[in-house]
Amino acid sequence: MIQTLAFYLFAFLVLASGVFTILARNPVHSVLWLILAFFNAAGLMILVGAEFIAALLVIVYVGAVAVLFLFVVMMLDIDFAELRAGFVKNFPLGIAIALVLLAELILGIGAYRAGALELGVPDGSAAPLMDRSNLENLGTVLYGKYLFLFEAAGIILLVAMVGAIALTHRGRPEGARGHQDIGKQVRRRPGEATEMKKPEIGKGVEL
Repeated sequence: MIQTLAFYLFAFLVLASGVFTILARNPVHSVLWLILAFFNAAGLMILVGAEFIAALLVIVYVGAVAVLFLFVVMMLDIDFAELRAGFVKNFPLGIAIALVLLAELILGIGAYRAGALELGVPDGSAAPLMDRSNLENLGTVLYGKYLFLFEAAGIILLVAMVGAIALTHRGRPEGARGHQDIGKQVRRRPGEATEMKKPEIGKGVEL
């Protein structure tokens, strides 16, 4: 009974949050409603026993993606009048794209029911361990059968991160404003830290 009530509560909040995400006029409010939708979707995943997906929703989507959206939206100077004008201008194109996607979805479902599409079936090589949790089963498959692919993906992401840093980093030339010489600062004596000036009246200070 409690699980049923929790399911309907989470499902209602997910649907309501999704609707408010689309209908909210303020982009910041849209991102906040999206975060609420992610949290409730994580609750639904916990109810069906997929705690790993729930953790991904909270850690990856809420902790990284949604927060990044929030910071970007808050840092941008958004003209809401221009935003609404662009929405009205591109509304027919959006409707056309939605109709095309709906037609493809209906066509795919119809082809699947007619037997024209054959989906792959599991071969039993990744059968779950009955006495283990979902996380342990996922870790066994990920770090066992797909270990090489997992490590290769990690190396690719590392190379991409290093490349992005190398492309965007700009070294400052020697002697430029803001350049720090750590060795010179360490070797400096206390007497060299300040210099007393005795300006004469009416002549100002020599910098």
